Amino acid sequence: MKLYITGATGFVGSAVVAAATARGHDVIAVVRPGSSATVTAASSDDPDQDAGAVTEARVDLRSRRGLADSLAGADLVIHLAAAKEGDFYTQFAGTVVATENLLASMAEAEVTNLVAISTFSVYEYLKTKPGTLITEDSPLDATPALRDEYAQTKLVQEELYREFGSSLTNRSVIIRPGMIYGRDNLWHALLGAELGPLFLRVGNSATLPLTYVENCAEAMVLAAERLVEPDSAVNGEIINIVDDNLPTQQDYAELVSTVIDPPRSVSVPWPLLRTAAGLVKKTNQTVLGGRAKFPGIAVPDRLHARFKPLRYTNKKAKDLLGWEPRYSLDEAVARSVS
Repeated sequence: MKLYITGATGFVGSAVVAAATARGHDVIAVVRPGSSATVTAASSDDPDQDAGAVTEARVDLRSRRGLADSLAGADLVIHLAAAKEGDFYTQFAGTVVATENLLASMAEAEVTNLVAISTFSVYEYLKTKPGTLITEDSPLDATPALRDEYAQTKLVQEELYREFGSSLTNRSVIIRPGMIYGRDNLWHALLGAELGPLFLRVGNSATLPLTYVENCAEAMVLAAERLVEPDSAVNGEIINIVDDNLPTQQDYAELVSTVIDPPRSVSVPWPLLRTAAGLVKKTNQTVLGGRAKFPGIAVPDRLHARFKPLRYTNKKAKDLLGWEPRYSLDEAVARSVS
């Protein structure tokens, strides 16, 4: 099978290219024009099977120029590209406009299979009770503008995915990974936030919805393989991706601190910061008319999305994809610094 992979030079995308070629699939890797990045194939996992080949498509998803032509010969698209930084308009262009252009070009090129990558950021967290099990049926955030641009644009992107999948001629599956970690991404935003020269550690006992980048990449390629099967069981589905035996914040931070130098940190209990952020929000609304801007760590909608103690499951991924995380937490952390 020939897979068209957007975001192919990124942290996750490069791992997906490696997983796909290791399983014998050819890849068209989307690379921005002018980028110095290159994409290479991985060795095959199976000694009796050749690794897939990689060709590059130098196109900008923010424009339709050349997009349909670059899709020629592709059997399926794995769409990873999205903008995670910048103001709303920058992220809207890099996520929503890019997806609109891609889906329109897929129709022109008659490519009808899509593995659509989303995120746990689309879920509702502020109104969700602590200890709730997050599943694919959990409510989505109805007021993402109160949180951040990323949640807003990813929710719009999911609407585009569902519209694509509503056509009887198309097949699609939406993959929602949790926090993806790995090389150069071990110390992350679910542990806390930078506060000047210090890192503010928020909470200790919350379970982290983690997935190691290589485990996650393999799940995405399995989704592609299952999607093109006759009477596909994954067509039209949403599948969350998290690893087994998820650690608490404290356990993860202690493990990672054995292999990297963590930032200088100050710990704050989750209940204390939750209460403080709630008071800041109430004061802003009643005294300042909601006009004041505060750091994300003081915004309840963002705070709950990152630190609220919740539970997670990967049962659907295992049942529908036949996926088992290849690497344990200890193995994943070791691979990330090897």
